[in-house]
Amino acid sequence: MCDTLCVVGEHGTLFAKNSDRPPNEPQVVEALARRPPGGTLHTQYLELPDPGAHALMASRPEWLWGLEHGVNEYGVAVGNEKVWTVDDAKGAPPALLGMDLVRLALERSRTADDALEQLTTLLEAHGQGGSGEHDHDEPYFSSFLIADATGGWVVETSARTWAAKPVGRGTAISNRISLGTDWERASADVAPGRDFQDWRDPKAPTAIADLRLDATNACVLAGIVGPRDMVATLRHHGDGAWGAPGSASSVTSPVPTGVDDDWNGVTVCMHLRDYQATTASMVAELPTDPDAILRAWVAIGSPCASVYVPVFPPFGGADRAGPTRHLAPVRRAPGPGRGRSRRARSGARPARAGGGRALGAGRARGRVRWIRAAGRVRRHRLDAGRDGTDGPRRLTLRATDRVVRSTVRRERH
Repeated sequence: MCDTLCVVGEHGTLFAKNSDRPPNEPQVVEALARRPPGGTLHTQYLELPDPGAHALMASRPEWLWGLEHGVNEYGVAVGNEKVWTVDDAKGAPPALLGMDLVRLALERSRTADDALEQLTTLLEAHGQGGSGEHDHDEPYFSSFLIADATGGWVVETSARTWAAKPVGRGTAISNRISLGTDWERASADVAPGRDFQDWRDPKAPTAIADLRLDATNACVLAGIVGPRDMVATLRHHGDGAWGAPGSASSVTSPVPTGVDDDWNGVTVCMHLRDYQATTASMVAELPTDPDAILRAWVAIGSPCASVYVPVFPPFGGADRAGPTRHLAPVRRAPGPGRGRSRRARSGARPARAGGGRALGAGRARGRVRWIRAAGRVRRHRLDAGRDGTDGPRRLTLRATDRVVRSTVRRERH
């Protein structure tokens, strides 16, 4: 389960998503370099011709190829949601996952309209299928929120069927079919004027999403909001937005203790023990000014207990997208057919996000920095390696009660 929203303003768009996944599943935040065309692209379950890729920054469960949410160098952002429909996801053969479609749309688009075209073309050509969870068989179909600086699309799907509606001045999506007859584009099997609610599974309770949509749509309807307002909404525990960064308020919101018959307790900042929890979150600022730098804020873990770290996605299509880098928790959960990364050390100092300079050898090794985060002094140690070679790196946060250590690792292709 997840929640995604966007607000379109005079100077650009704010995009935000909470990714709700199994509580023990780690996610990584990556800056992915451009990829030249040619060869074969290995998605989670399919092999496709590779037309190349734009640079992007995104978050994904570590065992998946696809992405939960992200933003590319042209300021296109995409996130997806699980939806329950009348088509049988369990009966579909392995194909594209919703997370695959998020990544492919980001890799291949320069505008929200491009992303809609890429996503729906791939969906119709290859379909959806295969488990979206690692520890048990859980196939499902997805809805998507696509945004750029001037607008975007809500796309809802069932198997290869889809319908799409512009976001207008902003919108929110969650774990239900929300389009009716108000869609503007659709697959050929959706007749003009057809209500897309006909594809919603009537046995699936909508209240599981409706309470969260009340919270996220309240932020959208507020109109003039900033990144802090988005973060406060992503921390919503059912009784109001709270915890805006920089706020002088001391008000906190307790974690829900259970779920009642009306689905109270299933919240935007999710805490469903042994089932689903918010394991990653992102707010991205997509400016209309072509010279403005893309900015985003990411959290790995529960929004209510996390610092949103500022990051700078690959910017403006400039030729300075560096090697892949990862920001991840220490736990690892490699998926079927996915390789584990080596713990071989690399002689590397991390380049700036989006930078193209080669990583230097060995000199960052053993450096200790103290920072102040969440009211507590914490230590960051950068352990670099010895061989001085370039290549994908992994930056891992190891959180203890008092210390956060950073290590740079060389990752196997």
